[in-house]
Amino acid sequence: MKKMQDMGGFFVAALTPYDEQGRFNAKALHAIMDRTIEQGASGFLIGGSSAECPLLSHEEREAGLVAASEYAGRAGTKLMASVAAISTEEAVAYAKVAGQLRYDAMISTVPYYYKFGMKNIARYMRTLREAVDLPLFLYNFPGNTGVEIDIADPDIRAILTDGTIAGVKQTSLNLHQMERIKNLNPDLVIYGGFDEVYIGARMLGADGAIGSTFNFTLPLFTKIEAAYAARDIELAQQLQRRANNIMEALVSCSLFPSIKHIMKVQGIDCGACRAPFPELTQEQKAYVEKVVSENL
Repeated sequence: MKKMQDMGGFFVAALTPYDEQGRFNAKALHAIMDRTIEQGASGFLIGGSSAECPLLSHEEREAGLVAASEYAGRAGTKLMASVAAISTEEAVAYAKVAGQLRYDAMISTVPYYYKFGMKNIARYMRTLREAVDLPLFLYNFPGNTGVEIDIADPDIRAILTDGTIAGVKQTSLNLHQMERIKNLNPDLVIYGGFDEVYIGARMLGADGAIGSTFNFTLPLFTKIEAAYAARDIELAQQLQRRANNIMEALVSCSLFPSIKHIMKVQGIDCGACRAPFPELTQEQKAYVEKVVSENL
């Protein structure tokens, strides 16, 4: 398998915006896409963790995929569909929608909750890839799935090297594992998944990143990438610290509600996150606004 072309760079893990009635708001999604493309986004992950996918109905997840595909600037960006589900049948259903909508790729976590073994995880990924002719990315997120991928396992090594998997989103602080995956198959497209270690991921071979905070932090991350590309490591480190100051504040107050609050402050109202996500207090809102203004 040859490496995919034009799938590097910054992919925004798009939010799911809601209107005042709590319904999906396609207009706000398109506003996010407009702004972040102008700021340097290469593409979008639609329906992932940042989109609150476990809190959405099947119909709402499909509606998000459709809305992104209908974006007026669709020809100028890349779209990656989250198809993750515990049930293989449901994941295949999302994958078929993505295929019909001519997405550029699809991505899935391992089937979570039951902590399936490596053989069954590999079978799940193969079934997705065989069902739909789209490049498939592995979304490696052990902190949320509770499953550590064993890259020494023969079934996992097989899907990483035989063309089943086109790339990996490494949402893990284990950058050694990311480097070993890259070493196993240099043709894989590797994304850093934690904004906090962007520089480290790039230095160990990541082709880009998929980030939640990219909904509003892309101007800062494009500066980090420019410093890295110029091998101005000291500047890149300084800028990464600013990004980490923002991330630390967001996480301390609840990540996705904090991101949605900043988006509203910046003029794109995405509504509140669904319960059981908390609502921010006035003190928390003031705190994240202050940290963002000081570091963005």
